[in-house]
Amino acid sequence: MRRRAFIAGASAAAAWPQRLSAQSPMLPVIGFLSGQSAERSDRNVAAFLDGLKEAGLIDRQNVTVDYRWAEDQPERLPGLAADLTSRPLAVLVAAGGDASARAARSATQTVPLVVLIGADPVKAGFARSLNHPGGNVTGITVLTSQLIEKRLGLVRELVPTARAISLLTHRDSPNVEANVREAAVAAQVLGFQLHPRSAKTEQELASAFAASARDQAPVVVSTGSYFLPMRDRLLALAASHAVPVFYDRREFVTAGGLASYGVSIADTYRHIGVYAGQIVKGGKAGELPFLQPTQFELALNLKTARTLGLAVPPTLLVTADEVIE
Repeated sequence: MRRRAFIAGASAAAAWPQRLSAQSPMLPVIGFLSGQSAERSDRNVAAFLDGLKEAGLIDRQNVTVDYRWAEDQPERLPGLAADLTSRPLAVLVAAGGDASARAARSATQTVPLVVLIGADPVKAGFARSLNHPGGNVTGITVLTSQLIEKRLGLVRELVPTARAISLLTHRDSPNVEANVREAAVAAQVLGFQLHPRSAKTEQELASAFAASARDQAPVVVSTGSYFLPMRDRLLALAASHAVPVFYDRREFVTAGGLASYGVSIADTYRHIGVYAGQIVKGGKAGELPFLQPTQFELALNLKTARTLGLAVPPTLLVTADEVIE
């Protein structure tokens, strides 16, 4: 049961071509670089195209979108970015993880960039300030470590007997310290013992889940895109250890995870579509302020809750944006 209808008639992104073999030279070209897979990105790309429409642009009518997908292999991103920037682009969109933005920035200092990142764009060197980025880069930052407090609150509601929490962070994320600080404050307020656990490799991930199961500590995943390439492994470990896991985005829940609370990623893609359209029409990336998210979503998987023996409070069912039976 979906509580919010998504865009009707959106085609699967996997069906869209990696390269457009017959691009019209009369149409401006938007490059689209993603570290994720086309197969899992249909909802986000549909939202991006909606953003373009808001700016008055329709793919293959008055603009051409040229896609490149790294398929969860970040080492491919520099080559894909170089390929795109070797072509005449009106703007390059970089999404699907911070590595996409870094690859795009390394590939060009002149093509306007619209990026979707989880880091602070000023500290990461993408912008002089949020309101006046300068240079050739703008976009959206989903730096929202404060949402961890919401996920800890979900633990208290769904697993009321829990006394400890595992905070799972990725060692490459620049937001680890902020996430741990936020979790420590929330854990103290909610009466949890906090176990910060960092992982990058599959073996480290397996060790983190084994320790969480031993401590009877539900897992709260930190904010960021770094665990997306390991989604299937995360879900498998959660199932094998029967550990409740609370994620930062709905993609984990639709694939079998228990619950998520975080930024509406589709809405951020809509915004970068609007920005890309504005730049095609003559806007300057450096003059468009970096945006921060305004829409958030709660997703619940009732089947997974039943498997774990958890009762979902009616209040959560009412407030959830998406409930999977």
